[in-house]
Amino acid sequence: MTTLVNVLAINRYPDSMARRSTWIAVALAIAVLAIVIAVIASAWSGLGDTGMSAGGWAALVLGVVVTLALGIGLMALVFISNRRGFDEPGGSGR
Repeated sequence: MTTLVNVLAINRYPDSMARRSTWIAVALAIAVLAIVIAVIASAWSGLGDTGMSAGGWAALVLGVVVTLALGIGLMALVFISNRRGFDEPGGSGR
């Protein structure tokens, strides 16, 4: 015989598992990020006294700006396309 308490316990279990899985994924991502930062920091300090010219900094800034603009523009097109219904199947169902 199923009681209300059993139904509520069954319905709560997947939510707690989903929350636990989310926290595990976040903790794992933070751990991986910390490891990557540590490896990059040790590699950077091992390079010694290195410098970058003004042209190198300009190229770096230009590359970051263009990459961000491209990413933001493409994501905007995805959202606009979805909101206007361009992603829906046509009238013929194909």
